[in-house]
Amino acid sequence: MNLTLKVWRQKNKYDKGGFVIYPMEGVSHEMSFPEMFDVLNERLIAKGEEPIAFDHDCREGICGMCSMFINGRAHGPQKGTTTCQLHMRHFKDGDTIVVEPWRAKGFPVIKDLVIDRSAFDRIMSAGGFISANTGSAQDANNIPIPKKNADEAFDAASCIGCGACVASCKNSSAMLFVAAKVSQLALLPQGQVERRDRAINMVKQMDGEGFGNCTNTGSCEADCPKQISILHIARLNREYLMANILE
Repeated sequence: MNLTLKVWRQKNKYDKGGFVIYPMEGVSHEMSFPEMFDVLNERLIAKGEEPIAFDHDCREGICGMCSMFINGRAHGPQKGTTTCQLHMRHFKDGDTIVVEPWRAKGFPVIKDLVIDRSAFDRIMSAGGFISANTGSAQDANNIPIPKKNADEAFDAASCIGCGACVASCKNSSAMLFVAAKVSQLALLPQGQVERRDRAINMVKQMDGEGFGNCTNTGSCEADCPKQISILHIARLNREYLMANILE
């Protein structure tokens, strides 16, 4: 099929940037979205033009690097799908596809579609490690965890840190990401020792990175490729409130 790609090109975070239109012919329905960009870049290189910079790694929907804003939606039109798992069969012959990077103060553009997500790393670092007793590790089967807690912890742990929640939020809030990371350990015995400090420190770092506040519109949950529930944000609010009261 034949497509028209309208792609954001930007040399660095100081460059104004702008859209460039690329006619794309002979696209296979079986290609993934990054594979289609691979073909486009090969054609650009063959013509002596600079290829489009975009992030990718595992291409299996688990690393979170394939961050593209496609036709006004983080990761594209398919619900619960990362960009690398989005296939061209979900588009029609003759479509115009608009591709942009995440847009947020906390995610400055490095080049073209590549953004700097190191703010998430700093938030994770602010959460710190968990305490563990020395000696032999306790057998997992001997740690009693209610099934409801285990299921919710697994749900939170599925966050891949892609930043789609930030990209889709009108305030560029990172609350869903932070909530998932705080909630995961707050539900498990291993996370209890640093529970209060973790909530306070991660929220403080999140605010320091320039991410906005949550207004509970739910766009983060709608565009999250792992469909993480905003109920975790409610838990983060409770954790943060209790940590400040008991501090």
